[in-house]
Amino acid sequence: MTAQVQAAVAARVPGAAALGLLAPPSASAVPAALFADAAWTAGRLTALGARYASADRRVLGTVWWYSASSVLLTPALAGLATGLPLSARLADTSVALLGSGTPIAATSSASGTDTAAELRESLAAVVDAVAGAGGVRARPLWAIATDSLANRLLALGRALGDEERVTALAAPLAAAVGPPLPAPRYVDVAGVRFTRRVSCCLLYRLPPEPLCTSCPRRPAAERQVLLEDTAERMR
Repeated sequence: MTAQVQAAVAARVPGAAALGLLAPPSASAVPAALFADAAWTAGRLTALGARYASADRRVLGTVWWYSASSVLLTPALAGLATGLPLSARLADTSVALLGSGTPIAATSSASGTDTAAELRESLAAVVDAVAGAGGVRARPLWAIATDSLANRLLALGRALGDEERVTALAAPLAAAVGPPLPAPRYVDVAGVRFTRRVSCCLLYRLPPEPLCTSCPRRPAAERQVLLEDTAERMR
């Protein structure tokens, strides 16, 4: 099997490149297995710390995982959404990195057989590496994985014009992956669906980054107003 397996999936998804299903030609590809290597991950956190002038490894590890988890999950979730299962195994996946080291796209080279089992194995391995490299507790990293799963399915559903069906895949998939992955949640605001996050990416701890619009750290009333404003702009 080659990247042609994923090409069939990408061909079914409008805006596949923006969703991270097609790697930019300028990006460099690395084996996804590196993401389960604590020493390699520690190097990524050091580079991220230099960019943000921060030495807070816990924050850096959390921010790194927020970005990396979304990219790593995309091929398998796109396969699930399109009915062409793609492997979520790290051994079958490569990740495209920008010059800054930021993960931008992922490519699965094999068909999937049991998406939930493959995700459980891959997430557990990478969470352990990030926890070790950043001194982060594993449970908050699993919560970030849940939000990434929900966000990716929502984005795929919008791209496919089938939001209800695709987001309905989130809860049973997470349940099949099993604990400690929390249940993903959505909220509809002014007719627009958003992920109701269960995690904080901690990006606001790296100034000048603000709190995310949907951050659970925001007061509920404030978050509702911001989501209503976003929904209005999206319509």
